[in-house]
Amino acid sequence: MVNRILATFLAADGLFVLGGALILAVALISKSQIGAEATLDNVANILLLSHCPITPAIVNAGYVFFTFILSLPAILLRTDRVWLKIHGWFVVGCGIFTLCLGLSIWFETLTTRSTLGVMWGEQPAQVQSLLQQRFDCCGYLNSTSPPFQVDSACPTPLVAAQKAGCVGPFSDYANHYLDVIFTADFGIVAIDAIFLLCLAIVLKDRKERERYRQIDIKNGFGTI
Repeated sequence: MVNRILATFLAADGLFVLGGALILAVALISKSQIGAEATLDNVANILLLSHCPITPAIVNAGYVFFTFILSLPAILLRTDRVWLKIHGWFVVGCGIFTLCLGLSIWFETLTTRSTLGVMWGEQPAQVQSLLQQRFDCCGYLNSTSPPFQVDSACPTPLVAAQKAGCVGPFSDYANHYLDVIFTADFGIVAIDAIFLLCLAIVLKDRKERERYRQIDIKNGFGTI
């Protein structure tokens, strides 16, 4: 007979490790993008990703994989509760770790304009020009603050003065882009919470089975 409680636990465990794989994949892809040459299509993504916690995300993914390995003894030992409890505490740690990553990115969205202003000032003229062309704008706040870069989007001071600064479109893009990232992190935390619930149910089920086994032993219907 299939143990539905254990089957549900196994499914949740699979989703848990898939969440870790997703974190690792996104972190590695992001890291490769940061090291790529800036172009019109990727310049904004590179700047935003360079301020995201990429290395902590890779560490978090490794923590998730290690926690998944801890679940194997609990799965193989059908009556074990010690490994289940250890595994549960590590799952809590994974959830807190992922939550902190998501919150750090969410806090970035609360100060997007000021953060991007500093980021803009740190970039060389070539990158500023790519951003102007990407968002069809001139300068950051406006064409004179800071001064715009001469390019196809802003060829002359007259044309530049007629266009808005990049602060608006760049901030909107950054908020939408970062929203996807921290929402995904919070979604993985939700999976961790569901997995913890499944783990608690398995723990209770094994405790009940052990109690009934002890009762059967006392009544002479079981063996030690």
